Amino acid sequence: MGHPWAAGSAEGAPARLPLVLTALWATAVGLELAYVLVLGPGPPPLGPLARALQLVLAAFQLLNLLGNVGLFLRSDPSIRGVMLAGRGLGQGWAYCYQCQSQVPPRSGHCSACRVCILRRDHHCRLLGRCVGFRNYRPFLCLLLHAAGVLLHVSVLLGPALSALLRAHAPLHIAALLLLPWLMLLTGRVSLAQFALAFVTDTCVAGALLCGAGLLFHGMLLLRGQTTWEWARGQHSYDLGPCHNLQAALGPRWVLVWLWPFLASPLPGDGITFQTAADVGLTAS
Repeated sequence: MGHPWAAGSAEGAPARLPLVLTALWATAVGLELAYVLVLGPGPPPLGPLARALQLVLAAFQLLNLLGNVGLFLRSDPSIRGVMLAGRGLGQGWAYCYQCQSQVPPRSGHCSACRVCILRRDHHCRLLGRCVGFRNYRPFLCLLLHAAGVLLHVSVLLGPALSALLRAHAPLHIAALLLLPWLMLLTGRVSLAQFALAFVTDTCVAGALLCGAGLLFHGMLLLRGQTTWEWARGQHSYDLGPCHNLQAALGPRWVLVWLWPFLASPLPGDGITFQTAADVGLTAS
């Protein structure tokens, strides 16, 4: 029987501890935002139409964010339940001694998930699950909408932060934004001021990290690479930007960014992949 905070289970459940910590941080952001909007300076001054559009945008962002999180966690990218027996004869197949199974090309064993992952890209520490063939699409969309939500929250916290900036000296504010925990422990700021600075810092930093991750994985997406293949300079599966997008996101790759539940079935099975050499032979 596994430890309750283990990295994974035999059924392929995601790690619990990263999910709990991420959920606690999200709850803290939500509570701080509610406090500022209800008891603090309130939202930025907007007209009725702009306020309605902002509410629609917020609902759209949250639905996409939560939907993609759910899809990411529900999609098991591992080899569990995949029939691999008798298929491990092609080039690129390997034997995994931990899983005691033949594994196809582009797959890799994850020590945290304790299983091999089809088209493994990397292990997401915040959500406790590997990014692979079946959940790459919700992962990319999650990066996009997480960056949008965090930027939106930062804008909504703007009036409260602006009031805090006007009430203190620039050096005090710089120390609060850069070292909020130190300022709290030394009694230089109140708990409410610390919470505002800490949540704003993490929202801005999170938006920048999600944006950088989206740019990096967007580059890999267009090149048909995983992170592992990029690190080793492998371009064997680059079929051109359009085919690479369809291989990772399905035929509706333009629209999947707008709604997490839009049907866009992937063209492959995560076991066999067309290579650039195959395309060249076919074209000739």
